[in-house]
Amino acid sequence: MCTGLNLYARKQNVSIDVDLVGGMIAKTQRESGEIPWCEDEKTDPWDHIEAAMGLSIGGFLKAAQKAYKWSARIQLEDGSWYASYMDGIPKDKTRDTNLSSYIAVGVFHYYLITGDLTFLEEMWPTIKSAINFALDMQAPGGEIYWAISPAGRVDPMSLLTGSSSVYMSIKCALAVAEQLGYTMPEWIEGLSRLKYAIQYKPDLFNRSKSNYSMDWFYPILSGVITGHRAHQRIEKFWEKFVINGQGVRCVSSRPWITVAETCELTLALSAMGNLRLSERVFNWIQNRTNKDGSYWCGFTCPDMTIWPQYKTTWTNAAVLIAADAIYNLTPACRLFSHRFWRVPKSSYG
Repeated sequence: MCTGLNLYARKQNVSIDVDLVGGMIAKTQRESGEIPWCEDEKTDPWDHIEAAMGLSIGGFLKAAQKAYKWSARIQLEDGSWYASYMDGIPKDKTRDTNLSSYIAVGVFHYYLITGDLTFLEEMWPTIKSAINFALDMQAPGGEIYWAISPAGRVDPMSLLTGSSSVYMSIKCALAVAEQLGYTMPEWIEGLSRLKYAIQYKPDLFNRSKSNYSMDWFYPILSGVITGHRAHQRIEKFWEKFVINGQGVRCVSSRPWITVAETCELTLALSAMGNLRLSERVFNWIQNRTNKDGSYWCGFTCPDMTIWPQYKTTWTNAAVLIAADAIYNLTPACRLFSHRFWRVPKSSYG
C-alpha cells in the first residue's frame, strides 16, 4: 500500500510522481520478493536492495520487507550471495563482497523509515553474516578483495567503488548493531582500516577503473572522504565526467550518460551539504522519462539515443533515493548525509 505522496520541487517546477515510480518497481517484483532489473531479466543482490529502498520511499513497505526476506532466505552459508539470479536460480556463482554486504544499507534504510525494531532483530543474523563475509575478504592493507570466483578462488583485486560501498555497508551494520545493543569491535577496526586504505593508499585499488565516474564520487557518497577534501575531489574531476545540462558519463571517454549515476552524484553532493548543486544536477534528468513516467536507464549524448531500452528497477529506485535526500520525503533522507554519521573510533590509523 503506497502513501499517495507526490513530490513537487518548488523552485524549479520539477515534478516526480513518487507513487508511479515506486509502483513501477512494485509491479516488477516477483511473488517471491525478488526484484529483477526488469521483466525477464536477471536479479543481482545489490540492485535488488537498491530497488527495495525505492519501494520503502514510495510507501510500499510490505513489498520492501518481502524483498529483504527473499534475500535472507537465499543467503549462502558463508554470508554471501551469488552475483546474479533468474527467478531465484543462480546464474553467476561469483560471490562479490560489495553485492553481498549492501543488505545492511537497505535494512537500516527501512528501519529509519519504519522504526520497526522487530524486523531489525529478525534481519540481524543475515546482516551479521554478510558483513563478516566482506571483512573476511579484507586484505592486509585494509582494502576489500572484490570477490570469490565460481571455482572458489579469492580474486586479490580491490575496486575503489566496491570498497567504498562496503564502507557504507559496514557503517549501516554498526548502526543496526547499536540499535539492537550489540558491540562489534572487530567491525569498527575493519571499518577504520578500510577508510585509511581508501584515503591514503590509492595504489591498493585497481587503477583501470579510474575512468569510471563511480570511482570519482563513491568515496564521497559513502562518507569516506568528507569536508574540504570532498569539495576538492568534486571540482577536480567535474569536467572529466559531467556534461553540464545532461548528466554524468558512466565512463569518461564515452558519450553515454546514465540516470542512476547522475542520481548517485546528486546523493554525493547532498551528502557533503551542497544541496543547491545537487538539486540542479537532479533537475537535468527530470525529462528523461518514458511515456509511463518511469526513467530511462541511459542515453547517448549529443544524439540523445536512449540506451539501453530497459526500464530498470534500480534506476528508478536511485531517482527516489536522490529525491528523498534533496526534498526530505522520508526519515531516511539523511542516510547518506555526512553530518548524520558518527563513525566509531578505532585504534587503527
